[in-house]
Amino acid sequence: MGCIAGCNTSTPPAGKPAVAITAAGFQESAASSGIDFTMHFLPSEQGEHFKINLYDHGCGVAVGDYDGDGYEDIYFLNQLGRNALYRNKGDGTFVDVTDQAGVALGDRVCGSAVFADYDNDGHQDLFVTSTRGGNVLFHNDGNGKFTNVTAKAGLTHVGHSQAALFFDYNRDGLLDLFITNTASWTTEEYNSEGKYYTGLSGLTALAKSPIEYNILYRNNGDGTFTDVTKRAGLKGLGWSNDATAFDYDEDGWIDLFVTNMFGRSQLYRNNHDGTFEDVTLKTLGKTSWGGMGAKAFDFNNDGKLDLYTVDMHSDMWMGLDYPAAAVEEQKKYLTKEGKMEGLTASSDSPFNPDVIYGNTLFRNDGHGKYTEVSDAAGVETWWPWGIAAGDFNNDGYVDVFVPSGMGYPLFYWRNYLLMNNGNGTFTDRSRTEGVAALGNDMFQEKDIGGQKAARSSRSAAVADFDNDGRLDVITNNFNDKPYYYRNQFPKRNYLKLALTGTKSNRDAIGAVVHLFAGSTRMVRQVEGAGGYLSCSSKIIHFGLGDTKSVDRIEIRWPDGSTQTVVRPEINKLLKVTEHTGQAATNPGRKHGLHL
Repeated sequence: MGCIAGCNTSTPPAGKPAVAITAAGFQESAASSGIDFTMHFLPSEQGEHFKINLYDHGCGVAVGDYDGDGYEDIYFLNQLGRNALYRNKGDGTFVDVTDQAGVALGDRVCGSAVFADYDNDGHQDLFVTSTRGGNVLFHNDGNGKFTNVTAKAGLTHVGHSQAALFFDYNRDGLLDLFITNTASWTTEEYNSEGKYYTGLSGLTALAKSPIEYNILYRNNGDGTFTDVTKRAGLKGLGWSNDATAFDYDEDGWIDLFVTNMFGRSQLYRNNHDGTFEDVTLKTLGKTSWGGMGAKAFDFNNDGKLDLYTVDMHSDMWMGLDYPAAAVEEQKKYLTKEGKMEGLTASSDSPFNPDVIYGNTLFRNDGHGKYTEVSDAAGVETWWPWGIAAGDFNNDGYVDVFVPSGMGYPLFYWRNYLLMNNGNGTFTDRSRTEGVAALGNDMFQEKDIGGQKAARSSRSAAVADFDNDGRLDVITNNFNDKPYYYRNQFPKRNYLKLALTGTKSNRDAIGAVVHLFAGSTRMVRQVEGAGGYLSCSSKIIHFGLGDTKSVDRIEIRWPDGSTQTVVRPEINKLLKVTEHTGQAATNPGRKHGLHL
């Protein structure tokens, strides 16, 4: 989050030679696909006037089929200027439909967005967060256009918001909304031309900013929402970044994990009565100190959802002197003294002792128990912002794309492509699979301050944009054009599922799907958002490798009921509607309570 010490503005250091890319698994295709969006930073806050504040955190990207044509569309967020909605034409190209849709919002600094059908009418609505510009709820009118219904819905919060997440915390079939907030890190000086508030600068100044709390809005079912944060116990510790919802203890109720950029993250257990309990220390133990993105997925195919968090700010705390960073890149730092820029740790300080400096991968051992295995798994990275997960080579194991780097005035650092080895470990193949830039591609088209400006990504989302059974990756880059990585891995068997809830929320957000094929067991979940300012596809995707048949899939719907589909056909998209066509295993389940 800015340069704390020893800024290095050089190209990649010695000892890290470029590797030629041959037969790459991904091909960067943004320009040829018609995606010409550019995310613009705030010149008085970044670039030549580089400040240490959250404006260098960039903006997010959201994926969703807004027009219901069966192809996933893309929405990019912007700090300076308009956001952009690109419609997928279904022929491998995209077209900018921002004006027709009415979702530009060029009057504020935007952070993240999420597509979700909050009113269960069959259309993907859109929620956008902002830094002091006011968050926005767009209702999808079903005709290619959106209407701003923020005031009507009661979602008029104005603050320093980051991520948004829809999930059904009370199992009433309606999507509730959770918003993470950071702190009051801007001043009262308003830049009318750029439409933003000037930011503070420096770690100490930021740390002393009054914290802002997260918000949980309950969906009332009539197009309005009610703030139930206090009763739910989810206001958090401040400086919240990302959030991911998943059932960590497998009791049928969705729990919540929230990252913290200046301290420990929080895992909240759903108590089934409209309240949550912070169980972080007794369940996970120490968490990443400077957590950014988080994602729940099963990395070792044991049928349980694990939890991965990437830690950007620990790398900044270490300083940017590259030789030291190179030595320490694969290490963890357990803090006891907790001294940082003259700030001393205590239990009530952002710099508290309940943290690890570095990424964390928590292996789900079952029965609500987890073990931190990031080093053994090989998922420690440098300058990471987010997480985009999916089985990119369709071998049956979930891989991870980590958008990374800082950009000007610092040196280029690649995004990571952590390919799952199938034995509990990952290998970074960014340099061989078309993800790491080479030569001039490492730099933006225009110089900044008379010198080359390194390219860097902030957020990333995953979807099968061309419906060929292979997962693609889209990024939003900092002050730059995005990357659109089209999947070119050899085609292998797969199965995709589009779930539609009836008594559960229509998007089936929170549904968990288990696949059984011989001795193989896999699990995937429908996510509302997560990974850092991003929203990926809600289509469930299983890579099958050379497996030619699937015995069954078992779906646990968000309301707690289950459904089984026997011998599904592979290499296609299977559409499953809740409790139609297949009998539910417990059709007499009780409906969720309105809590």
